[in-house]
Amino acid sequence: MRTTALLLVTLTIVGCRSRLVETPPPDQAALLSQQGADAVLWQNTSAEAYWLYQQAYQHAATKLHYELNRVRSKTDPTHVERPLAVIVDIDETVLDNSPYQVNAIRRGHTFDQADWKTWTDMSAAKPCPGALDFLKFAEAEGCEVFYITNRDVREKASTLKNLNDNGFPFADEAHLLLMDGTSDKTERRAMVASRYRVVLLVGDQLRDFDERFKDRSLNYGQDVVDTMSDSLSRYFILLPNPMYGTYRDAIQGKGTDAEKYARMKAWFEINGY
Repeated sequence: MRTTALLLVTLTIVGCRSRLVETPPPDQAALLSQQGADAVLWQNTSAEAYWLYQQAYQHAATKLHYELNRVRSKTDPTHVERPLAVIVDIDETVLDNSPYQVNAIRRGHTFDQADWKTWTDMSAAKPCPGALDFLKFAEAEGCEVFYITNRDVREKASTLKNLNDNGFPFADEAHLLLMDGTSDKTERRAMVASRYRVVLLVGDQLRDFDERFKDRSLNYGQDVVDTMSDSLSRYFILLPNPMYGTYRDAIQGKGTDAEKYARMKAWFEINGY
């Protein structure tokens, strides 16, 4: 009897130990991925995002028309005889990559450069609502279009194919400035501005206008917005993108998925209003 009881206790302990060992650790990549699900669903499917893009590009056309009339009038004290240009970002500005984000969430993945390149190699992204019409309007108004993107230089061919397949104007090597070592677009914007009069910029991140917006240490960068609101209102159109960006980097930081998840969890615990 004692032997039987001892055997049962032993089996129970072994069984409990086996269950503990078999329990997998939390998958921080999957947890982070799921945290972004609502943002990706909104960007990919919502009528609100669809209209916001169209509304923004309609506003861009109005703003561009006004600025061109002012620039071309000899009453403009800053008038300089230079060709005119519009600068746009690519991802979530003129090309919609939300299908890539949807697939990443389906697989429980966070951003991965190899997976991203597999997506861009397909040249399958569709135009963001309103983008193509606006850039064709800019071309008709005598503005060249420059695409300044933080896609890697190794994605040049597939990016040009994607733009050309969708009929975007000025989709050539001379007008495509990719990332080559730094995500800071300041130098590339300056290269364009040294030869052209840039009348409007369009992007889904404030850093598409000025690198000073990378710093989110004070009030998450909102103070910088207030400081630069006049320039933003005159020269920049901001498009919606809750899926990724500097706003999220300010909370998660850089590093492994485990480190990002820990920082995200800590933020909610500290700011549990």
